Amino acid sequence: MQTKLIAPSVLAADFANLQRDVEMINASQADWFHIDIMDGVFVPNISFGMPVLEAIQKHAKKTIDVHLMIVDPDRYITAFANLGANILTVHYETCTHLHRTLQAIKAAGMKAGVALNPHTNVSLLEDVIQDIDLVCIMSVNPGFGGQSFIENTYDKVVKLKHLITSKNASTLIEIDGGVTDQNAKQLVEAGADVLVAGSFVFKATDPLATIENLKNLVNNNL
Repeated sequence: MQTKLIAPSVLAADFANLQRDVEMINASQADWFHIDIMDGVFVPNISFGMPVLEAIQKHAKKTIDVHLMIVDPDRYITAFANLGANILTVHYETCTHLHRTLQAIKAAGMKAGVALNPHTNVSLLEDVIQDIDLVCIMSVNPGFGGQSFIENTYDKVVKLKHLITSKNASTLIEIDGGVTDQNAKQLVEAGADVLVAGSFVFKATDPLATIENLKNLVNNNL
């Protein structure tokens, strides 16, 4: 069985001590940095942009997983590749020509991800699943950290896993939003491969121990 991955969401970090928090993730058992880019148009919030990503990239020693919650993401594919993104995830809801967008991301040297809002059905990916390296299922409404987990996510993961298997694809399933030690195991059992954890990690008294516990929790039965 493949090791399950933990991707702390930098959106929940202390922006006044960003380098410290990046170094913490480097030193932890986390696998990826999950970085949300929001434009205030597609989602009702604005997060950090390219200069902050550039600053993070200078210190990050792990895979950089960039989640674009923006309209017209095609305009910025090359820019994010140049900033060191390893995985670039775009929202299904923002891409008129999704297949073309996926090809452009791969041509720029990154792995291609597609994120689905809570209301978007996984069956809509049926025709492109073999071109997708990662599907990010939003288990909260995108735009704000600290929301409570949407219970329908488990069923969605099961359906997506079935689609991936039936198409003989190697797509990873990532869960973003409200992940804690209370639902992590159940998500992995449903078929999740990557868990994004934001507030749960960064608001913890001991983030390093929290990441380690989460990693052990989802991998101890493999």
